[in-house]
Amino acid sequence: MASKTLWTLLALAASAAHGQTFTVLHRFTGTDGADPAAGLVADAAGNLFGTTFLGGTSNSGTIFKLGKSGLTVLHNFTGFVDGAYPSASLIRDPAGNLFGTTGGGGAGAGVAFKLNPAGLETVLHSFGSRESDGVGPGELIRDSAGNLYGNTVQGGQFGSGTIFELSKSGGETTLYSFTGKTDGNGPQGNLLRDFYGNLYGTTFEGGYFGYGAVYTLDASGFQTVLFSFRGGAEGAYPQAGLVLDSDGNFDGTTQAGGTLGSGTVFKILKFGGQMVLYNFTGGTDGGSPLAGLVLDPQGNLYGTTQTGGVYGKGVVFKLDPNGTETVLHAFTGGADGGSPVATLNRDSDGNLYGTAQDGGIVNTACPLGCGVVFKIAP
Repeated sequence: MASKTLWTLLALAASAAHGQTFTVLHRFTGTDGADPAAGLVADAAGNLFGTTFLGGTSNSGTIFKLGKSGLTVLHNFTGFVDGAYPSASLIRDPAGNLFGTTGGGGAGAGVAFKLNPAGLETVLHSFGSRESDGVGPGELIRDSAGNLYGNTVQGGQFGSGTIFELSKSGGETTLYSFTGKTDGNGPQGNLLRDFYGNLYGTTFEGGYFGYGAVYTLDASGFQTVLFSFRGGAEGAYPQAGLVLDSDGNFDGTTQAGGTLGSGTVFKILKFGGQMVLYNFTGGTDGGSPLAGLVLDPQGNLYGTTQTGGVYGKGVVFKLDPNGTETVLHAFTGGADGGSPVATLNRDSDGNLYGTAQDGGIVNTACPLGCGVVFKIAP
């Protein structure tokens, strides 16, 4: 656990761009986790909760809490029944319970879990434990009744992924199995759920042209493709989920395609059609955005790219409503981290919090660095 002194030492500004101040809040060592591939969730006191894909006592990943007194490992995954290799962001209920998934462990295809405030982990469902079950669950969402929803990147009746529900009583139901054809293939990003129980998401591949799709699933289990990416200028291979703007449109990213082949920021209009808001060049502005977006009240979008930037190790960016991009931080791959792949968390004061999966402390366990948690203050 980091001391208060260490927290202060680590919280040094690595750069300031366009009035923004970048601060490293924690550098992972391997024993406390490594390769944070997921975003962060905060409680009312400002503590941050997240996961690391690797590291911990069994090198199968961790769940951590980061506060002003430093980092605490809440759970070390063993790689067996309790799960292994978490890469999806956590969610938190009003009672302080954390919910998440792992890509491995359990019956071999990952688990959905609950971690109570005392640090006790409960496996809610072990994927791969029955025929046509999903494989590789992603980020969960929660409705007002306490039911959980998510997707799996593979598995299901046709092997191309599923959408599932975990009831509050603990039962798992496959709501939809992707065929891998026009309906989509390989859903990876988080879901959105509206007042009527409709779910919205993306698939990495499939759709009418094979480059991914945006879809909705209604409460009766009927799926509709809202948009199919054609590749090229329209973008290709959306890995992240969607964010809903104030006009009822959906914003998201594609990791490839666009006019220069380095990915896009796009908008799906609520009455149909798609607009490309920004084309990444793969240069100083960034490239290959794998993470989703966050939206502020003024309509600005914030995100990360895995590559590009001045040092080629990714950026944090802001995109204003006019489509002008500002790089808030360019990662060096050194002490400040590198290769961010997770969606940012934005607080009410406009601070951005995120993770970078490499950089930071380099050791034998982490030849590229064990990753960092960072903050960008306005």
